[in-house]
Amino acid sequence: MLLELAVGDAYGAGFEYADPGFVAEFNDGATYRQHPKHTDLRPGQYTDDTQMTLAIAELMVDGALWTPEVLAEKFVAVFHRDPRVGYASRFHALLSEVHTGAELLDRLRPESDKSGAAMRATPIGLLPTVDDVLYHAEVQARVTHDTPAGIASAQAAALAAHYCHRDLGPLTGVGHWISSVLDDDWASPWTGPVGSKGAMSVRAALTAMGAGGLTDILRACVAFTGDVDTVATVALGAASLAVRSDLPASLVDGLEDREYGRAYLTELDARLTR
Repeated sequence: MLLELAVGDAYGAGFEYADPGFVAEFNDGATYRQHPKHTDLRPGQYTDDTQMTLAIAELMVDGALWTPEVLAEKFVAVFHRDPRVGYASRFHALLSEVHTGAELLDRLRPESDKSGAAMRATPIGLLPTVDDVLYHAEVQARVTHDTPAGIASAQAAALAAHYCHRDLGPLTGVGHWISSVLDDDWASPWTGPVGSKGAMSVRAALTAMGAGGLTDILRACVAFTGDVDTVATVALGAASLAVRSDLPASLVDGLEDREYGRAYLTELDARLTR
């Protein structure tokens, strides 16, 4: 799960908000691409989507208390141990300035409905019950995205993983099931570019999950254009729990393998899912 979502994140990062012509030409599902503008992000390098997901996964493996204070402390720690680009500019600046969770909570204004809380929620779907998933997704969302839309998109992303992990039906039915849980429309197919709001990324991910195998899903995520690294992170993380990976070796082996790269993701994945 973690490896696959990181591949989705890194692959999508080469196309995030890129010109549709660039996406149409190079979205082959086989090769990482250098983003035409963001040259500080190398092909195969993941972004904040994966880094913040690691924070959630590590807390779950450690059995940590699920409180805003603990979550904020972890968000700060994972950023400072491995600083990287990809964060929204203001949040990146804030993380760079603070050194404790208490500082982060004191300075945050969690009024956003963007995708930050949804992009990191996938591991929460491994929890045993729907109520567990909803609760944990909401608590972590409130740290940075304490709005109805921010919370709902995080819950929907986590529920997608839960649906796949528990084998509750075909991938084409995931949006309908989430709609029945959240009493809102997550089943209508997404079309067009994906903007910055969390609900957009999650709905696009749920739509792409019906495309077939993981490689087809990945290409479908990126073909939307827009905030496609988040779409691919959510879709591949969830779908990998239900579909055997057919991702090419060029993407798996080409994923960054520094201290918190491919080997670390694989090891943490094993601890998270055992």
